[in-house]
Amino acid sequence: MGLAGSVWACDALRIRRHGDIADTMTTEFQAYMEHGILRGRLMTSGALGDLLELVDSLVVDDPAVALVGGGPEVRVERSVISVDELWVIVAPPGTRSPSQAIWHEVVLECGPFEVAARLPTKLGFDPDRQALRPGGTFVLLGEVGVTAARSGVPAAIEHPLAWVNRYAVEAYSAELDLAAFFPGARHTIPAASSAGIR
Repeated sequence: MGLAGSVWACDALRIRRHGDIADTMTTEFQAYMEHGILRGRLMTSGALGDLLELVDSLVVDDPAVALVGGGPEVRVERSVISVDELWVIVAPPGTRSPSQAIWHEVVLECGPFEVAARLPTKLGFDPDRQALRPGGTFVLLGEVGVTAARSGVPAAIEHPLAWVNRYAVEAYSAELDLAAFFPGARHTIPAASSAGIR
């Protein structure tokens, strides 16, 4: 099945053709979405972590979507993709992790994907104190492993750092109550877990 026969997938991912845009730089881009894994070249004029909180959509060149259920990749020349449709975004090389933080082991459920990672919190973080609750849509994670075992793709894909869309998390397993990070998500406490690691 060629690209024309995969229009349904493009519609589901809301990938649209976009005109030329000047004065931008490109970097390799990878993200996990509802229907698959998106890879391409991102056109940006700033740090990706900052950009995610400032824009409604991203321009991606040569995007290819590997569908979770299998089948041929879906490709177009250039796309505009809403950041709300990006569930996990791989951080590019050079992205800095917090220098002073307590790291907590978490397992997140985002649609067909399971994300095992470590989540940093500021020193003195208290789930019950509003002033210390994080803001923004995306949460930085470290030592990230992504699987799609429920869709027949059991092998983990490892990333040093990635951002997760807090509103795409349906459930999470962690020792700490992280409702401030993942509002509305179901929380379970792992049977055997360790405390936060500095």
